[in-house]
Amino acid sequence: MLSINQPSAPLVGAIEKSPKISLIGTLAMLVEAPGDFDLIQQGRIWALADAAASWPNVREAVIGVTNVMLVFEQPPVDIGMLGASIVEQWHRLPGRKANGKVIEIPVIYGGELGFDLPAVAKHTGLPAREVIRIHSEGDYTVCAVASSPGFGYLHGLDPRIHMPRKSVPSLNMRAGSVTIGGMQTGVAALSSPNGWNAIGWASVTMFDPQREQPSLMMPGDRVRFRIDRIEL
Repeated sequence: MLSINQPSAPLVGAIEKSPKISLIGTLAMLVEAPGDFDLIQQGRIWALADAAASWPNVREAVIGVTNVMLVFEQPPVDIGMLGASIVEQWHRLPGRKANGKVIEIPVIYGGELGFDLPAVAKHTGLPAREVIRIHSEGDYTVCAVASSPGFGYLHGLDPRIHMPRKSVPSLNMRAGSVTIGGMQTGVAALSSPNGWNAIGWASVTMFDPQREQPSLMMPGDRVRFRIDRIEL
């Protein structure tokens, strides 16, 4: 991956708090938000992706957490000019707000499929029921859908229940597992190895290729978990 933040033509060099722009091969470019992560910066990523998706030669704008990858039809002719345009758009565009749909997800907390709940409780020093209460009362925003089809990275997890990802992943975590990984939470879209911590399970299909919109979650949606039942 080649950084283009220091081109021969003045791309953006001296502009404070401009995004970092890097080439990924000849057909992709990664734009990374500057500074610490927050929803304001993520909103600017969404806005830039919305704008770039209609640019000539841009096949796709893939949103990530604090970044967007632009995939091109053909290698860009003038990288410096394109980079300068991206930075100009970054500073000019108003950020998109989290104004998507509200998704309510009933969760069975704990039990056989929430097998990491005791470990989260131990790490946080909180009773398991308090971990559940805090998680279920949160108001979450979908920052990006990535990692696997339909998996939404959710921002808004209370710092009291942050939990590091596992050093050794679970080998076959079930689709629908409600998880915590670091400062984020999410719902596993596929049954697969997973390094996040399962605290419950939801009977919800996160990705269905037969639906008009295959992914249940989209960037800017809001998610609320509610307690279906608790198994301790």
